[in-house]
Amino acid sequence: MREALSPASLDPATRMPANIGQEDTRLIRSGLDAGLPAKTVGPSVQKGSTVILPDAASLYADDQLTYGRQGLTAQFALRSALAELEHANGVTLYPSGLAALTGALLAVLKAGDEILVTDAIYKPTRRFCDHVLQRFGVTTRYFDPQQSPEELLASATEATRLILMESPGSLSFEMQDMGAVAALARSRGILTAADNTWGAGYLYRPLDHGVDISIQALTKYVAGHSDVFMGCASVNDTRLAVALEDGITNLGWSVAGEEAYQVLRGLRTLPTRLARQGENSLAIARWLSERQEVARVFHPALPGAPGYDLWKRDFSGTCGLFAFALKSGPESAVNAFLDELKLFGLGFSWGGFESLAISCDPQLKVRKFHTDYGGPLIRLHIGLENLDDLIGDLQRGLEIYTAKAG
Repeated sequence: MREALSPASLDPATRMPANIGQEDTRLIRSGLDAGLPAKTVGPSVQKGSTVILPDAASLYADDQLTYGRQGLTAQFALRSALAELEHANGVTLYPSGLAALTGALLAVLKAGDEILVTDAIYKPTRRFCDHVLQRFGVTTRYFDPQQSPEELLASATEATRLILMESPGSLSFEMQDMGAVAALARSRGILTAADNTWGAGYLYRPLDHGVDISIQALTKYVAGHSDVFMGCASVNDTRLAVALEDGITNLGWSVAGEEAYQVLRGLRTLPTRLARQGENSLAIARWLSERQEVARVFHPALPGAPGYDLWKRDFSGTCGLFAFALKSGPESAVNAFLDELKLFGLGFSWGGFESLAISCDPQLKVRKFHTDYGGPLIRLHIGLENLDDLIGDLQRGLEIYTAKAG
């Protein structure tokens, strides 16, 4: 019979000498610097606000980790893995995807600057630009995501500091040539950033295309299980890396070790999940494109869909998120379609293992540039359920839509 582990069988360094201290002191100081009894496939999760330094000179040394908020074992392991994923030299972690976007903007913008933002941007980012950046003297101008890189840069001014892109847009899936925008912007000393949550740092790597800052909501595809919030910003330029790190320090953001561990665990299966979800989403997009109830499908990886040529040139695959327009019908019919769905949950986040659906039209009203999509716009996220079951669920919903739309 194998002998059970006992305190005496662990590293002797973790035990207090019998002649030191009273019992309360011994209890407080016991178990420190415990050696690992076994090597596991994931990093250890350290919990601690206080970091004990080796000597007095280290207390104020710039190269020392002095506080737990800067991150410990699991956080640094995740940052290293994300640097590998994004082909980055520096990665900063934030407590949500939105915090990654707002944190990156605050790190590089100042009063008097102007930022050009795609009109297809994630709605909370628009809210931050309109209500927070404006208060601090930063001007936001929105641009049509369908305009050419040359037209976009022609609209830049001497005050333009940053161009923020999202390709494809997370509701209407317009594609931008982010590499061309980045090249033109760099020639004028303008920074570029991309919300790359759709590409997940795996299907598309903005830094490889010359974009300065790659941002994504790790909450979605990287974590992959809809149960943890986190975001990241990745860069190659050393000065930008320092600016992002300073932003984290000055604003007091941090992520917990347990959450960093969960995101790292999700990252391990990212390629496998994306392959299955991308394959199923494309199959469903093809099926929808043949349905009489559907006016148009907006899936960048679908031949003939808007942006397909850019997707084929720059992306290595597709994920599970796309949209389609129903033929014209009232809002009550759209709601009936959604309410009929049983496998598709009605929810805004995405990137997890589950399938989701939302109506998009209420969010499109805030845009500056309005497009006729052919009818009510529906966004789907395809999860890991059986393909035939998902198609059956959509078919029942479309039949109800037809009945209600008259």
